[in-house]
Amino acid sequence: MKGKEKTVALTLKDPDFIRRSRKDKSVHLYYRWSKEKYICVVCKHLNAEGFIITTYTTSRVKEGEEIWRKS
Repeated sequence: MKGKEKTVALTLKDPDFIRRSRKDKSVHLYYRWSKEKYICVVCKHLNAEGFIITTYTTSRVKEGEEIWRKS
């Protein structure tokens, strides 16, 4: 995702929806549609703090509980 820092920041600030990881409840996947694929930003939330684990583009959304959706 080199060179796409603004897109990653926008995905965190204004996602289309957020899912909780099935494997780790403290990991959230932020999704935003961009052109022909989703941008996914995977973040770990701990003690009111958080950090990005990874980012990637995908045409498939991971399974997991949807915890928020843009209205």
